[in-house]
Amino acid sequence: MIKHIFRLVLLACTLMTGVSQAQAEPRILVMGDSLLAMHKLTGRSVSSSVERELGVRVTDMSVAGARFLYRLPITGALGLNITKQYRQGDWDWAVLNGGGNDLWLGCGCMRCGGKLDRLISRDGRRGAIPGFVSRLRQSGAQVIYVGYLRAPGITSPVEHCTDEGAEMDRRVALLAGLDRGVHFLPLADMVPHGDRSYHGIDLIHPSFKASRMIGQRIADVIAGNDPGTVSRNRLLTE
Repeated sequence: MIKHIFRLVLLACTLMTGVSQAQAEPRILVMGDSLLAMHKLTGRSVSSSVERELGVRVTDMSVAGARFLYRLPITGALGLNITKQYRQGDWDWAVLNGGGNDLWLGCGCMRCGGKLDRLISRDGRRGAIPGFVSRLRQSGAQVIYVGYLRAPGITSPVEHCTDEGAEMDRRVALLAGLDRGVHFLPLADMVPHGDRSYHGIDLIHPSFKASRMIGQRIADVIAGNDPGTVSRNRLLTE
């Protein structure tokens, strides 16, 4: 009889521990364009890397070709409008990128001052990006805004977008500086000069290697700002 009672108590403690561990798992939502969406079908995307690094589940809604300034309603609702990728939930973290397609496809990275201002103003306070980030913050989530890769020493199809990319990074960094819950993760320093291994054949999108490393950097930001939760979940999966 005593053994039976002991087993019931042990089972109850195990169930209670399981509930607390599940509640401790950070809820992560990923939104953006092909920088984050690349390699999803093969399980080697940025979000897959984050999952492996932290030992948690990640909800990835990113879509290749997505923009912030996208007006078509049906395809926009399917994810080509980055703001429509959001799903209601009690998210702890929202990982976000975007703006590159608005500039490259929208104005060819030439005379794009007006388009860039619509995305994010010079002081980082106004525009589609700050508006969406503010919405995410109001939901209670911390936000990681991921910048774009560069291809130093390599002639790529988006080489002429370098100045616009640098200016967008500067503005997003200002936005992040306004709120401790917003973290800007630049990728401008990731690719060594002349190294093609970080890009796919098109020299635009990230390779498997780059997606893995981007995920690792995102995981580092989350771990650095929520070390207790992450360490507990990592132990569960190792």
